[in-house]
Amino acid sequence: MQQFSSIAVFSINIIISISYLVLLIKKKIKPALAMWIFFSLAVSMSLITYLKEGNYGFWDNVLNTADLFMAFFVTLVIFIFGDKSTKFDSFDIACLGVVVLIIIFWVITKNHLLTNLGVQLILIIAYIPVIKRMLTANENTESFFIWILLMIAPFISLISSKGVLATVYAVRAIFCTTLLLVLMVRIETQKRKQASTKK
Repeated sequence: MQQFSSIAVFSINIIISISYLVLLIKKKIKPALAMWIFFSLAVSMSLITYLKEGNYGFWDNVLNTADLFMAFFVTLVIFIFGDKSTKFDSFDIACLGVVVLIIIFWVITKNHLLTNLGVQLILIIAYIPVIKRMLTANENTESFFIWILLMIAPFISLISSKGVLATVYAVRAIFCTTLLLVLMVRIETQKRKQASTKK
């Protein structure tokens, strides 16, 4: 069962990565570069502190391991093919500062548990630029297909996750992706209401 979970999670992340590449090249989505940069840094720290906190291997937190490869790939793809709306603003820079502070805290204290939990907070903060944009947007710029896969992967990873921190990582991912999907549905619903009103 653990092998199935690992293969399934990695396969989903590969599909997501390829989908991002194709959709970005076709200009069908506009993901926020800031979110994925935060995601890359935080996922790296999450995995490092998870491995340091207990006697665990990469496969014991397969979602975090798979996310690491996907995050760096997607960030690079957005950086190359993304449009100007995906660049940093002052809010994004402030959030990046929080990431740096938690990394400094870890370097000084070597407290892997608190750092890991702080990183999970960063991973929630990383969604704020997209959530902020989606609360005021009239059009959905994200892919339902990709975000549904991003929600499914953590559910599957719970089968093979070992340790509290791996579970926290997966549950946090489920919460964040579900919230984003709800906002995407909200935008689509409002768009349909406006279209029917015009008729």
